Amino acid sequence: MVTDVPARITYIELLREDLVIIRLVPEGRDMPEYQTGQFLTLGMGIPSENHKLVRRAYSIASHPGNRKYFEFVIRWVRKPLPGRVTTELFYASEGDTVQMGMPTGNALTIDYKLPDGRPDNRRIICVGGGTGIAPFVAFADHLRSTGDKREIIVLHGASYVDELSYKSHFTGLEYDSADSNDWNFKYRAAISRPKERFNRSWSGHTGRVESFFKPGKEGRSPLEELVGEEITPENTMIYICGYQGTIDGVMEHVEKKGFVTLHDKKEDGSYAVKYESYG
Repeated sequence: MVTDVPARITYIELLREDLVIIRLVPEGRDMPEYQTGQFLTLGMGIPSENHKLVRRAYSIASHPGNRKYFEFVIRWVRKPLPGRVTTELFYASEGDTVQMGMPTGNALTIDYKLPDGRPDNRRIICVGGGTGIAPFVAFADHLRSTGDKREIIVLHGASYVDELSYKSHFTGLEYDSADSNDWNFKYRAAISRPKERFNRSWSGHTGRVESFFKPGKEGRSPLEELVGEEITPENTMIYICGYQGTIDGVMEHVEKKGFVTLHDKKEDGSYAVKYESYG
């Protein structure tokens, strides 16, 4: 049985007409404990359905060390039909109340140990397509705040430059990393429609985000050029959040190198990919 609690919207930042950052605070109770990479459900009464409560799951962009609010980055999908809950969220105002479930899910929780019990010191590659970047905002903030010394690389894919919702935040983290011996972080984004006029200022990587894993003429992928070595299941752990096509696109390239997912782990229990699909 789903247990909902009321939560108040305390902050809304409209990034573009169909992309928003929203913060929620549960009412009448403390912030519940949760793990980085989890999600929770938000419920809204739908006016056209006699205010029937409809729930949808959203990845949490804030990290557990933040005890002030839950943060989400939400896309308003309007085709082929508008999302019922997201439509209501986009018409909501600060101070409005929604119904909130408890944090749940372990598909994208961070691994700290290998199956044999040794510490997992592999570099972490986070791949977010569109709003699939949300859990990796939490990853970056959590791993930094806890002093995790693993190399962390966040890859974000979008169609347009104004869909890179946390670009300034991630760029700031990379600048901090350049001046630190304890924080090893890099951020790279990919724009899939570079020829469209709105993206004319873009000079970074082009193509879908999974193209970071595609080998170039000399055999190395852009990701391997960035890290300075071949990525293998022994030195790299990959986390992916996005459409199934994004997940399949990454796996198409890394399966050849021996990467397997948690769902298809090897006989010894090892794996090097965890993912969550939202379509």
